[in-house]
Amino acid sequence: MKSSASPQKAPQKAHEKAQLSIPFVVACGCLIAIITFGPRSTMGFFVAPMTDANGWSREIFALAIALQNLFWGIAQPFVGMIADKYGTWKTLTAGALCYGLGLALMSVVTDPLALQLTAGVLVGFGIAGSAFFLVLAAFARIVPEKHRSAVFGLGTAAGSAGQFIFAPIGQGFVAAYGFHFTLLFLAACVLLVPLLAIPLRGKPVAKLAVGEVDQSVRQALAQAFNHPSFWLLTVGFFVCGFHVAFITVHMPPYIVDLGLDPKWGGYSIAMIGFFNIIGAIASGFLSARVPKRHVLSLIYFARAVIITLFLLAPVSAYSIIAFSGAMGLLWLSTIPPTQGLVAAMFGTRYMAMLFGVVFFSHQLGSFTGIWLGGRIYDLTGSYDGIWYIGIALGLIAALLHWPIREERVLGLSPVRSSNLN
Repeated sequence: MKSSASPQKAPQKAHEKAQLSIPFVVACGCLIAIITFGPRSTMGFFVAPMTDANGWSREIFALAIALQNLFWGIAQPFVGMIADKYGTWKTLTAGALCYGLGLALMSVVTDPLALQLTAGVLVGFGIAGSAFFLVLAAFARIVPEKHRSAVFGLGTAAGSAGQFIFAPIGQGFVAAYGFHFTLLFLAACVLLVPLLAIPLRGKPVAKLAVGEVDQSVRQALAQAFNHPSFWLLTVGFFVCGFHVAFITVHMPPYIVDLGLDPKWGGYSIAMIGFFNIIGAIASGFLSARVPKRHVLSLIYFARAVIITLFLLAPVSAYSIIAFSGAMGLLWLSTIPPTQGLVAAMFGTRYMAMLFGVVFFSHQLGSFTGIWLGGRIYDLTGSYDGIWYIGIALGLIAALLHWPIREERVLGLSPVRSSNLN
């Protein structure tokens, strides 16, 4: 009797063990998000010390960080393909090593080209390979669908917690120890990722509806590129990158230009990160209950309104904190509904890759916001023009997301699959 009962209990025990491991996996993934998002959110604190020490213009530093975001975006779809094929742990480990090396080499550069290659190309590739978007794709593979949006919110909030934690650390370390030591410290932090990524090992498998067959990478890309809603989502995400990257890099020097103490730059970035912990979690839970496209339209419209009010308000530490808190609620709150829409439309089989394509648009926006911010400042001595552009783009993005169709696009039937092969 014992031997016959054991096989029946074994699957149940395995299932219970898997369920119990989910909180641990989510915790490790959130720690990775904190560590990998934190250092990249501190780049604005290196603008003044590195440009002053090396005699560079702001445009030179801005171009390096713009290239960082561009190469991050270029690499992300391919990194997604690698993660889908070879697994999350291997991808995160390689990305973290590249990220850490780039930060370490950035600490010793003395000419613009070296800055572009280290802070720009190397760190950009490293962030792509260790980005918390890969963590969210792993969550989609591991966590049951009914909890997916909420967990996306938690993972995104963890990235914001990294910004909240690392912003004052970065600002304080630069002031106390200089930018060389601070960059080496950040590099050491990133090297913790391979250890934390071990519980996220694995890769996605196809989950097909009746009558569907598994797709190749080419077929999945073709299906997405032929879907109008995918294009609306992709183009709209450009605006998120524009807003987030411009503010992250240029807000600290902008605050100094306004005549306020540099410490308020650190407080501003930290406040954005803190309030986005709330905003990201709320966005994740809200996206599970109302149409995700409506959540996105509301976020982008609210961003435009908040930037407008910020420019109209009298300059003070209070207006900086109010703006940072309000913008923080909307900061990365776009990610749970955006990643949720990709999963809703195309499933999780190639989610890392397809979201990587959407994210490339985000990084084009990041490149544009960072570089154009530095360019407009060098030409006019003011950031006003770039703020106005941000308002207009927010309104455009709100309109673009409204007509997105939030439904599953069925995979290939056996007949259609054979025709494409």
